[in-house]
Amino acid sequence: MRLVRYHAGDGLPLAARDWAGPEDRTPLLCLPGLSRTSLDFARLAARHGGTRRVVALDYAGHGESGRSQDLGRYSAEHALRDVLDSCAALGLHRAVAVGTSFGGLLSMIIPVLRATLLRGVVLNDIGPALEAPGLDDVRDFVGTDPALADLDAATAHVRRHMPPLGLDDAGWRDMAGLTYAQGEDGRLHPRWDIRLAEAASGGPPPDLWRFWQGSAQLPTLLVWGEESRLLSAATVARMRREKPDLRVVSVPGVGHAPPLSGAAVDPVLDDFLDGIA
Repeated sequence: MRLVRYHAGDGLPLAARDWAGPEDRTPLLCLPGLSRTSLDFARLAARHGGTRRVVALDYAGHGESGRSQDLGRYSAEHALRDVLDSCAALGLHRAVAVGTSFGGLLSMIIPVLRATLLRGVVLNDIGPALEAPGLDDVRDFVGTDPALADLDAATAHVRRHMPPLGLDDAGWRDMAGLTYAQGEDGRLHPRWDIRLAEAASGGPPPDLWRFWQGSAQLPTLLVWGEESRLLSAATVARMRREKPDLRVVSVPGVGHAPPLSGAAVDPVLDDFLDGIA
């Protein structure tokens, strides 16, 4: 794995993690959620790295990428532009998008803006309609810096404040390490700019059905946490009606958003990706 640093069109520093793979296979373009970073895809890369190139992005305000003083820089429109610019900078001319939550929203919109870029899409617990309670959960979590004393405290915090994710004790500890990083004060802080919550606040949930219809020609796999407060069973049912070839793996007892690994997800995801050269 190499950490690649480059700049957005407006000069803001951006970063991505890049795991090498053969040039003749379609790479994976991994787009994390609003409170997540490229680190979330290390296990996916370990599983598929070497057989495919895997590239995971840190959006502006996340992980190793720069922070902006302008809250408007954290809009979805800017994130989309950064993703497309990143693909150009990293030499990604085709890809399978693997998008968790916010990253899945971007994955649905990209085919409308750049019709030839994507060869397939994996949506992790996201769809064209978003439920208000789930959006509130995300904004509350994104906008909070608990300034935790150590990894034990961070582990207890994520277990208390994140949805059920089907994790054991070691899994929750890993999740805490992926979520928080040590700051100059020695305490653990979010790996993102908590002002993202302010940038994302206000207004009703967006209606993205027109983008779903625009990307309907692409092979698509939906990973759905059945306890999700963001993606409802009604939305999943409509997605299936409008795209009969949609593949869905339902993860019982898990909320937003399921880990992209484990017995329920691995074989279905592997089979889906095997169908894309």
